[in-house]
Amino acid sequence: MTESADEKAAQNSEHRRIDGKALAARLRRELKARAEAAGIIPCLAVIRVGEDPASRTYVGAKIKACAEAGFASRHIALPEDVSEEALLEEIRRLNSDADVHGILVQLPLPRHIGEHRVLAAIRPDKDADGFHPLNAGRLFLGLDAPVPCTPRGILRLLDEERISLRGKHAVVIGRSNIVGKPVASLLLARDATVTICHSKTPNLAEEVRRADVLVSAVGKAGLVRPEWLKPGAVVIDVGINRTPEGRLTGDADPACAEVASAITPVPGGVGPMTVAMLLENTFELAMAAKGKNGAPDA
Repeated sequence: MTESADEKAAQNSEHRRIDGKALAARLRRELKARAEAAGIIPCLAVIRVGEDPASRTYVGAKIKACAEAGFASRHIALPEDVSEEALLEEIRRLNSDADVHGILVQLPLPRHIGEHRVLAAIRPDKDADGFHPLNAGRLFLGLDAPVPCTPRGILRLLDEERISLRGKHAVVIGRSNIVGKPVASLLLARDATVTICHSKTPNLAEEVRRADVLVSAVGKAGLVRPEWLKPGAVVIDVGINRTPEGRLTGDADPACAEVASAITPVPGGVGPMTVAMLLENTFELAMAAKGKNGAPDA
């Protein structure tokens, strides 16, 4: 069987790595300038429960990013055995604090705390993560709402690379409320045809081979094989996995970079953009709060 002209052209196209780290740094600088021009200091409050090492690292990165963008931040660290009611009371306190524009509860939470109840307790207009049920519903309906940070970062990366989604076949591996479902909604809104795959999907390789754009958000190292890819496909690798040697790697086998026309590296791809979009959400929430408060009468 001979290759089509399109397949040959795709194989000969430039294989480029999408640099999320550089874009995130630029966005932090832009957000700092925008906040200064607007005369506001956006404030993000982050609640962390317990001493999970990964959560500590993620929270630290968010607090550092706030400082780099000139934002204020609050880090509330609660013990692992904190009661659900005590956590909810902390959220209520932040909800009523006019100086706080965005609230984030670092996930996962201990098993004795109900995640859905906690996320629903955050005021929708302070929901920096975009996880509140009201905001999730608005996103599904195509209405304005804070967008979950990783999906928003994925779309921003595609936009920066000038990758059109209209009429393209996008395949999403993973159906979480944090990445899979919201990114599918965003891709649909850009006129892509979207297939969502998950652990019960038969013939996953066949589904992936149909993808012009592949988003993998599973957390399984080497899941996506290079032979699964359509030549020239765009691969957005959301997976973060640690090898036995301690090296970070994504869901896509490294050899996928030789088949894809563009691919996000791990680390340095989607991860930095997730934090940058958290800042952008916080900035927009701060601007909305400023608009609601209005200017004093002359």
